[in-house]
Amino acid sequence: MDKKLLFMCTGNSVRSQIAEGFARRFSDERVQVLSAGVVATEVHPLATVVMQERGIDISIQSSKSLWALPWWSVDVVVTLSEEAEVCWRGLPGSGRHLYWPLLDPSRDGVGDERLEEFRALRDEVETRVRTLLSDLGLFRED
Repeated sequence: MDKKLLFMCTGNSVRSQIAEGFARRFSDERVQVLSAGVVATEVHPLATVVMQERGIDISIQSSKSLWALPWWSVDVVVTLSEEAEVCWRGLPGSGRHLYWPLLDPSRDGVGDERLEEFRALRDEVETRVRTLLSDLGLFRED
């Protein structure tokens, strides 16, 4: 592995799980993709649904706390929430750090409106992950 890439949000239930799914799909074999939360919760069912719409199965992923991972050895970390950003900034670390402050669609909305918020987040994360992997020279062309 050439690079360890970590996506981190508050509960590792939506944003970082979606980012992990896209990064696994689009990165080449030189990348180890991880995701975590400030605390572990569970993968949100609607995150699984909207990723399945893209042909990516994240149902096998699990929610993890940052403290359960080798966070000190990551090359690139992307924080996706204010809580994750504050947590990460308080840690000694090296490597590249990006902050993508994206709203958590699991907190608001009902029914179809809520599903549309999950889809909008998914599409935004997909664009950002593709760009990041391209910038790092790690995008898998197939």
